[in-house]
Amino acid sequence: MQTTLANPTLPQPAEQESRAEVASQWKLMWWKFRKHKLAVVGGVVMILAYIVVAFCEFFAPWLPDTYNNQYVYAPPQTLHFFRDGGFAPHVYGYKFERDPQSFKKTWTIDERQIIPVGLFVRGEPYQLWSFIPMDRRLIGPQEADQPFFLVGTDKNGRDVLSRTIFSARVSLTVCLVNVFLTLILGIALGGLSGLVGGWVDGIIQRVIDVLLSVPQLPIWLALASVVPLSWSPLQVYFMITIIISLMSWTYMARVVRGKFLSLREEDFILAARLDGVGNGRLIARHMLPSFMSHVIASITLAIPGMILAETSLSFLGVGLRPPIVSWGVMLQDAQKVATIATYPWLLFPGLAVVLVVLALNFLGDGLRDAADPYA
Repeated sequence: MQTTLANPTLPQPAEQESRAEVASQWKLMWWKFRKHKLAVVGGVVMILAYIVVAFCEFFAPWLPDTYNNQYVYAPPQTLHFFRDGGFAPHVYGYKFERDPQSFKKTWTIDERQIIPVGLFVRGEPYQLWSFIPMDRRLIGPQEADQPFFLVGTDKNGRDVLSRTIFSARVSLTVCLVNVFLTLILGIALGGLSGLVGGWVDGIIQRVIDVLLSVPQLPIWLALASVVPLSWSPLQVYFMITIIISLMSWTYMARVVRGKFLSLREEDFILAARLDGVGNGRLIARHMLPSFMSHVIASITLAIPGMILAETSLSFLGVGLRPPIVSWGVMLQDAQKVATIATYPWLLFPGLAVVLVVLALNFLGDGLRDAADPYA
């Protein structure tokens, strides 16, 4: 008779149960979250995205406003890593011909012109975070005056990849500010509605019903259209952020209200009331921490909608405007089918939007499952 011995390196069921009994809520959430592979991938993608946002001057080969009228609508260059049997990153240069009848410029790749590419190369000087002077970039041509456009250029000869990277800073920070404002409004109004009840609850819920009954896009367009054209790009930035936040807090308020209605009759809440704890401290120190995981999951799932809202408004021309670069502003150049058919690389910012929104949806789905680790 053959006896199978358990592997001592693997945790046994009894050991796993004992670990779960003494583990904290956050540790249980982490154990369940890491089982969701797509959520982990989405989290890694978002961490990398915000690293790029924080150091976009270093990651972008060019500054967003750098243009070269000799390379208008230049097609993407392919990055090659080997040449003559050795490791030598490079791209090929351009050559173009002009149609004698339509005078249209036709670009082709000139393999006789080899442009060496390196890491941590010197390029245009810039100021990291607006106060650290630097000129090093992650990747770029070894000679600064050589063309290097991995995703092509736009109608002004500006690098699409660099502008997409700089646009990520605007689009992804807009959503963070929106999340903060939505969190404040949703928790404050939803908490009052669920904790106080009565006529306060009635007024807040009727306001939410009105906001939810009106289509959001027309309201966004109407509010954004009243922004004066004389405003600076920074003022427009904050106005668009506030507009999106004012229309996004209702779902969070409903979630918080439902949780507060179920918690306000719990023994620890009644004990806090008898101890003389005020409503503000009761919400912040006793009720909110008990379902913070649900709030995090809800916010994560709401961020993609905020990114799409900013992109939509800027795409329609009533949101952010040049010289600010955002994904929506860049996609304004891709409004015509004929332009997309001729220069498809102008849709690259749309690919960035899809990637980030998918990553956030996967991350939010994993956080939502991890919010209830006992399920």
